[in-house]
Amino acid sequence: MQVKTMLLFCVLLIIGTGVADDLHPLSDEFINKLNRQQSTWTAGRNFPANMPMKYFRGLMGVLPGDSNYKPPVHIHTLEGVEIPSSFDSREQWPDCPTIREIRDQGSCGSCWAFGAVEVMSDRVCIHSKGKTHFRISADDLVSCCYTCGLGCNGGFPGAAFHYWVRKGIVSGGPYGSDQGCRPYEIAPCEHHVNGTRPACTGDDNKTPKCVQECEKGYNVPYEKDRNFGSKAYSVSSRVEQIQTEISTNGPVEGAFTVYADFLNYKHGVYQHTSGAMLGGHAIRILGWGVENGTPYWLVANSWNADWGDNGTFKILRGEDHVGIESGIVAGLPKA
Repeated sequence: MQVKTMLLFCVLLIIGTGVADDLHPLSDEFINKLNRQQSTWTAGRNFPANMPMKYFRGLMGVLPGDSNYKPPVHIHTLEGVEIPSSFDSREQWPDCPTIREIRDQGSCGSCWAFGAVEVMSDRVCIHSKGKTHFRISADDLVSCCYTCGLGCNGGFPGAAFHYWVRKGIVSGGPYGSDQGCRPYEIAPCEHHVNGTRPACTGDDNKTPKCVQECEKGYNVPYEKDRNFGSKAYSVSSRVEQIQTEISTNGPVEGAFTVYADFLNYKHGVYQHTSGAMLGGHAIRILGWGVENGTPYWLVANSWNADWGDNGTFKILRGEDHVGIESGIVAGLPKA
C-alpha cells in the first residue's frame, strides 16, 4: 500500500508540474502577473483572450525524439576568432532580404519546416555574396518530405536539412504571394480581435498534398527549380560555437520548449516564469547581444510580424534556457 501511495504521489507531482498556473494563459490577470514576476521582459496581448489553446498546441511542430534526427556535429576552430558582443545577421548581410522577412506558418505545426527553409534561403543569398535570391518553399518541404515527420502535425528540423541535401527543395514565397514554384498554401489567421483574416481555430491542421509541379505562370519546371544543399550538420550547444557558426555562415535553426507565458511576449529578454508547457517549437536565430546586463539570442519567429517584437524575440543566452542552445541545426547550399 505504501508503494502504491508513493507511485500515486509521483504521478500527481509530474502532472502538477505541467499545470503551472490556474489563470488562463491569455487573460489580463495572467499577463499582469507575468509583468510582476520578472523584469527582463514585458508581457502584453498578442492574441484575443478567447483564442482556443488547441490552436497554440497545434503550432508546436517539433516532435519528441528530434535529437535522433540531428545531423553530425560540426565543430569550429575558435583559435584566433574574435566574437563581438553583439551581432545581427540583418545588418551583416543587408543585400539578403530574406533575413529580414517574418513568415507565417498559419494553423499548421510546420515550424520545423519554416525555420529550415528560412535558414536555407538566407544562406543561399549569403554564400552567393548577395547575388542569388531564392525563397525556398516551406510548402514543398512540409508536404513532400515524408522522412521529416508528420507534415502539419510536426517534424524534425535536422531531417529537413538532410532532405535539402538529398532531394532538393523548390522555390516558394508566402501565402498569396505568387512567388516561386510553390508558394505556401495555408492562409494566415487573425491574431487580433478585429481584422481581415479568418479566425485562428486550430481546426485546419491538414498537410498540403505533395504536388510536384509549379503553379501556373511560373516558367521553370519543378525538377529544374529544385535548390540543393551541399551539407547538413548540427552545431555544438557551446555559445561560442553557435556564435561562430552564425557570424560565419548565417542564421541557424534552433528549437526550444514553449510555455504559456511565451505567447504573451512583447519585448525584452524572455525567461520562462509561469504557465504550462505547450510543446517544442522551431525558430531561426539571427544573432545575439546584451540588454540591461542580460545576454540574449535574437530570434525570428514564424507567427507573423504582428506577434511579439515585430515577429522577433530575444531569449536568455548562455544557460540553454528552455533548450534554446541544444538543438541547433544548419546546412550549406551547393555552389
